[in-house]
Amino acid sequence: MQRCIDIARNGLGKVSPNPMVGCVIVRNGKIVGEGFHRQFGGPHAEIFALYHAGKKAHGATLFVNLEPCAHFGKTPPCADAIVQSGISKVVIASKDPNPLVGGKGIRRLHEAGITVKVGVLRKEAELLNEKFFKFMNIGLPFVGIKLAQTLDGRIADIAGISKWITSETARKEVHRLRSEYDAVMVGANTVLKDDPELTVRLVKRRNPIRVVVDGRMSLPTSRKIFNTHNTPTWVLTSTAAVKINDKKVQRLVVQGVRVLTVSASRLLSAESILKTLAAEGISSVLLEGGASLVAPFVKHSFADSLHLFIAPKILGGGLNGIRFDKPLFLHQHMKLRMANVKNIGDDVLLEARFIHKRKATTQRAFR
Repeated sequence: MQRCIDIARNGLGKVSPNPMVGCVIVRNGKIVGEGFHRQFGGPHAEIFALYHAGKKAHGATLFVNLEPCAHFGKTPPCADAIVQSGISKVVIASKDPNPLVGGKGIRRLHEAGITVKVGVLRKEAELLNEKFFKFMNIGLPFVGIKLAQTLDGRIADIAGISKWITSETARKEVHRLRSEYDAVMVGANTVLKDDPELTVRLVKRRNPIRVVVDGRMSLPTSRKIFNTHNTPTWVLTSTAAVKINDKKVQRLVVQGVRVLTVSASRLLSAESILKTLAAEGISSVLLEGGASLVAPFVKHSFADSLHLFIAPKILGGGLNGIRFDKPLFLHQHMKLRMANVKNIGDDVLLEARFIHKRKATTQRAFR
C-alpha cells in the first residue's frame, strides 16, 4: 500500500480535480503490475496496473489507495475491469468520498465474490489527497496560504517593497507549490503594487488558473496578469461593479479574461468567493496575498494550510502578512498544527495545518 501511495504522487499537479491514485498487483509475493492515474480524463490507476499485469492478474491481490469507481464517467468503471481480470482480493486504503462512488465500488467487488479489505494506511492515503477529500466532504475548495517573510514577520519593508525577501531557491519552490493547486488567487492591491504574473516559470509544471479578487473593478486592464496568452485569468467582482464598469468588463473579456460576479455591493466575503470557485469546479486554491485578502479566510476558518517561507533577515518594521481589523487576545488565538519544516536554500519553509471544524455543505462529483 505504501508503494501505491508513493507512485500515486506522480500524478501531483496533473490529475486534479481527481485524486491521486496508485495501484499495485501482487501474485505469489511478487509485484506483477502497477500503475497510477496520470492525467485528468485519462485511464485510472487500476487500468494501467491490470494492463501491466496481463494474465498474471488472475488470482492475484490488487492494492489501491482509493476505492475503485463503479460508474461511467470520463472512463469506464474500474470495478468492472477488476472483476473481469480475475483478481481474487482487493486491498483498499480508503473509501471514496465522491458521491458517485461512495461504497458502490466495494459493493460491486463483493457481489462478484472478491475478498475486500479496507483501511490499510487510511490516514496516509487521505493525507495524500487532502484537497480532494475536503472538496468532496465540505463542498468548498481546499485553501492554502503562501507567505514569504523576514524573521521578524515582515512581508514587505516600510515602502511596501517585497522583491525579494526570499532567495531564488525559495521562489522556485513557490512555483512548484503553485502547480499543485487548481488556482492561485490574489487581491487587487497586490496586482496594483507588484504587477505579478503568477505563472509557473522556474519549474516545468502546469500553470494554475489565476484568480484576481477585485470587488470594485478598479484595476487597469494593462496588468501582466490579464495577459491570458498562456495562462487563464479569472476576475471575481461584485454585480454592482460590473454594472458601473461595463466597458472595462468588455475589454477584459476581449483579452480572454473570465469575469465572474458575486452577489455583493462591493466587498466579497471569503465564503462567497469559495462557493463561486467551487461552482466552477475549483477544488483547491492558493492565496498569495495581500494581507486584506488573506485575513478573512483565516479569521473565518476557511484556510486549511499555511506555507510560510522565512528568510534570515530582519527589517525592524514594515508590512505584516496577516492583519485582522480587530487583533485577537492570546486566549483567542487561532490554533495550527505543525506539519513540516525544511531548509530551502538559505531560507526555511514552515508548513502547518489550521485546526478548525466545519459543517458539510454541497458535495461535488468528478472522475
